[in-house]
Amino acid sequence: MKVLCGIGGSDDSFRALDRTVERAAVADDDLTIAVVDNEDSSVAPGDVMDRAREAVDDAEIDAEVRRVEGDPGSRLVEIAETEGFEEIVLGGGHTSPMGKITIGSIAEFVLLNAKTSVTLVR
Repeated sequence: MKVLCGIGGSDDSFRALDRTVERAAVADDDLTIAVVDNEDSSVAPGDVMDRAREAVDDAEIDAEVRRVEGDPGSRLVEIAETEGFEEIVLGGGHTSPMGKITIGSIAEFVLLNAKTSVTLVR
């Protein structure tokens, strides 16, 4: 499966990265990791790139890690469509005190606009 994993430095995105890399190692997925700007994250994009490369190296898989500039949600949807990805994986989703799931603006945009399957890792 051709999988695009979007990460921006949040704890949720790192969980999504780890799960996606683990699955790619077992299922032999064609994985691309897209590092996007996330204004809610205090982790610098360069550090996110390093963390992604480390995860790929540790799993001993061949995956592309690339920096994606511009509006994160729009760019992820655009890349998925133009490059024929079958799935987009993102971190996101928190349970509110009332028991409802809330998601960030990037994940919301991708969920509402992607024409491919989207998996949210919580």
